[in-house]
Amino acid sequence: MSLTKAQYDEIQREYQETQNQNHRLLQERREEVFSALPEYQKLSGEIASLSVKHARLLLEGDENALQTLKGRISVLSLEKKKLLTSAGFPENYLEPIYTCPKCQDTGFMGSEKCSCLRQKEISLLYEQSNIQELIQRENFDTLSYTYYQGEDLKRFETAVGISKNFVAGFSKHYQNLFFYGTVGTGKSFLSGCIAGELLSQGYSVIYFSANGLFEQLASYSFNTKLKESLYNFYKDLYNCDLMIIDDLGTEVTNSFVTSQLFGLLNERHLRQKATIISTNLGLEELRDRYSDRVFSRITSNYSLCKLSGPDIRISKKLSGKLS
Repeated sequence: MSLTKAQYDEIQREYQETQNQNHRLLQERREEVFSALPEYQKLSGEIASLSVKHARLLLEGDENALQTLKGRISVLSLEKKKLLTSAGFPENYLEPIYTCPKCQDTGFMGSEKCSCLRQKEISLLYEQSNIQELIQRENFDTLSYTYYQGEDLKRFETAVGISKNFVAGFSKHYQNLFFYGTVGTGKSFLSGCIAGELLSQGYSVIYFSANGLFEQLASYSFNTKLKESLYNFYKDLYNCDLMIIDDLGTEVTNSFVTSQLFGLLNERHLRQKATIISTNLGLEELRDRYSDRVFSRITSNYSLCKLSGPDIRISKKLSGKLS
């Protein structure tokens, strides 16, 4: 599966609009600073003039004059920073603005696709608009401990801490999470919280319900005309920064599902790519439903987070009716 020309053009339009918006914002900031600090604008003019001289001397090879000029520009730049901060502006207030600093809102780092471009492609290819809706309403800012008590509360607090550490250490080391326990206790919620944080940092995330994932794999695998689509799907599943499989166990489990699940988990482990799984299954049910290899891979390489308590979705509905 690959993007159509119309989809690719739409992504490019999004990048252009992002660049235009950031350019307008930077221009507004310049006008704000120049209005508040006329001396800052004057220094900017001096630096621009000296930069022209700098370029001329560089071409002429006048090393002595060039060194003096570079020193003067450095002094003026420092004065500009002091003016900004003394007036209450951040030191980097007038630096170029990028939504994705890694690729500077171009989608590419050299000849390689940036992770932000890959995420845009993933969202279009696998119709993941639902994840955007999910992380807008379910994130660490909206997290609440209201519906937990006793041992259930301790487990949820531990899981939240592990989730936040997962995000904080994501760029430093390889890690996986396995959320399991009773229905409606926050497993999918915490997966969404992590996804939102990592998406905001420019990482690529593929989010599938177990049922949707294995249905898609089956549709590609059993149609000989879709070999290329299957190859590209595997490539995305293996290489995205974070893979989330939600509600494992809700799919119709058979030998195909079991082999595909092990292959996916094993390949991502070999590539040191993070995976999060949530399920309502207990550990014994997990072992009984899937192979010993799957059970071993998860229990050996994942942080296990058990959640318990009443179904929060039902508790919220009952609370709404009583209020």
